[in-house]
Amino acid sequence: MNKIVIKDWFRFFAPRFLCLALILGLLVRIVLILHPVTTVDWGFADWMKIIFLGFLNDVFFSAFALVPAFLVYSFFSDFFFKKPAGYIVFGLWAALTLYVFLFNDITDEYGGPLPRIVKAVLTLILVCYGIKLFVPAVRATWHKVAVYILMMLYASLSVTIAFSEVVFWEEFGVRFNFIAVDYLIYTNEVVGNIMESYPIVPMFLGVFVVAAIICALMVRGKKLAGAGVGSLRSWLINLCCLAAACFAGYFWLHNDFRNWGSTNQFATQIHQNGCWDFLEAFASNELNYEQFYAVIPDEEADAMQKQMCNMNADGITPVRDDNQPIRKNIVLVTVESLSADFLTRYGQEADITPCLDTIMNKGLVFDNLFATGNRTVRGLEAVTLCIPPSAGASLVKRPDNLDFFSTGALLEGMGYSPIFIYGGDSYFDNMGAFFRKCGYEIWDKKMYDASAISFSNIWGTADEDSYREAIGLLDKAWEAGSTVFAHIMTISNHRPYTYPEGRIEYDGNAMSRKAAVKYTDWAIGKFISDASSRPWFKETVFVIVADHCASSAGKTSVPLDGYHIPAVIYAPGFIEPAAVDKVCSQIDIMPTLFSLLHLSYDSRFYGADILSPDYKERAFVATYQDLGYYADGILTVLSPVRSVRQFKVSRDQDGGFKESLMEEEEPVTLKEAQAFYQAVNKMY
Repeated sequence: MNKIVIKDWFRFFAPRFLCLALILGLLVRIVLILHPVTTVDWGFADWMKIIFLGFLNDVFFSAFALVPAFLVYSFFSDFFFKKPAGYIVFGLWAALTLYVFLFNDITDEYGGPLPRIVKAVLTLILVCYGIKLFVPAVRATWHKVAVYILMMLYASLSVTIAFSEVVFWEEFGVRFNFIAVDYLIYTNEVVGNIMESYPIVPMFLGVFVVAAIICALMVRGKKLAGAGVGSLRSWLINLCCLAAACFAGYFWLHNDFRNWGSTNQFATQIHQNGCWDFLEAFASNELNYEQFYAVIPDEEADAMQKQMCNMNADGITPVRDDNQPIRKNIVLVTVESLSADFLTRYGQEADITPCLDTIMNKGLVFDNLFATGNRTVRGLEAVTLCIPPSAGASLVKRPDNLDFFSTGALLEGMGYSPIFIYGGDSYFDNMGAFFRKCGYEIWDKKMYDASAISFSNIWGTADEDSYREAIGLLDKAWEAGSTVFAHIMTISNHRPYTYPEGRIEYDGNAMSRKAAVKYTDWAIGKFISDASSRPWFKETVFVIVADHCASSAGKTSVPLDGYHIPAVIYAPGFIEPAAVDKVCSQIDIMPTLFSLLHLSYDSRFYGADILSPDYKERAFVATYQDLGYYADGILTVLSPVRSVRQFKVSRDQDGGFKESLMEEEEPVTLKEAQAFYQAVNKMY
């Protein structure tokens, strides 16, 4: 049987890749709709809308995905290897590669291994092109092999991305977003995390086999005659078609047409294209607030924000206390991914937090406290700077972050020694640089006693090791007569959920989230128990608060259930056990503690003393784009592009939060939200 000879490879490959992308996109959407995380009952109309919009989103993104293939295909033409064109192209590419090596470019703004990857790719292309240019005999075979490799690469990436989207949905309840961007940049931790969490070798073998089958089906009955581009006319037609598709795709994807008619957050996420969402998140590390959000006049926003925060014209809130300040060590523990619903106090039936349950019964508990975001850096930002979250990346991550007014700097000015203790590498998420600028000494894994580390995974040491280091530092400070502010960031309650053996008994999968929570709880209990035997224990206040919830998935973009976290101030003999039912925020924890210690200072915090009779109940909850403000039973969400939504919040029978979209705006709460977020984004 004679095979059909294919002379124009791109014209052959493009429609087949489009079919592959559409099939995989449809399969992924069906899986996400049926996934347990997706807690929505779907009707026939919902299915049709998701499939139709998903089809268009995948079609338009596929045009962009084909651009690299078209560029490679274009360089198969003999034109690019003739004099002088070949030498001109080689010289231009060499100049570009040299520029990237010698000067900063956009990849350097993201840090991590990304700049090295870009340099390696540019160098590889330069070398390959040079060999083909100066050794013409290898050119034909090289091109033929290249198209097979390229097809395998496209097929493998398509299958891998489809699988990754399902895994990402299981973890976060959304398509690829800013979190995926962060995880790509910090490849060491993320690749290690994947290696420890999944059977990676069988998975990649499976992907390779599936990709090989796809490619075999593509070329079945076909013969690729080299890898030519056909005629110049054929190349120009392909170029015009691809350019038109990319232009239409950009218009569709970059505007809100891709979310046409969507009000349910799950539906919006499912019909979107995850790769496009990823690229948008990559590009929007910082968002121009005035460009993307509904704003009010700056003067009005500034005046309202200062009034709500009791600030003077210089942006300062004079905090004065007539009592003598109480000088005690402060130990702030921000616990990784500890949702409130893991605790028995908030409805958990499995007994996985006995130590925290006991501590909360003996401390000052804030039962309606909400995290500002869904990433560790948001929680660190909230308790350190005591300000609402900004649009885009957290201030912790921004390489050009300023000298902030922070809890550490404030306490350092009062004679405290601020220390940030972290069992991993503090370069991750720019934590080390951020806390140094805020006046902290950094004590990360590199400083730990390596011989004493009980367990370590890709993220860092087990929680008990960080607590042991903290106790050692507090022992030394006590002997030296100094007062310490120790901020401990935990790690263990994070995938792959591994920890030292023999610490807990768990009836079930030992590498599950609940098992990790139980170990996290055990480590906190041991820390408090060990600390209680130290002479400095009675002179120390412990603050235990989650950095964020385990998941922020829900029917709305900022579901309150996904931001409700536990928080307790614990100091037996000093802090009387009590429960505070006020709606409050992570940004209020430290100002409340400072009030309990009777500290007087000039504050630039937006956070306030929760226990004050003048305290205005409100909470700030946000993703990197959607900025939520919860007050007076209304959740206001400000989003790009100048979108405003308000939800009436009520409690269900299980104690969770039910959010109903309001048809009419409530202007007072809306202006409060705009004033807070506009002021903080303008300032920082």
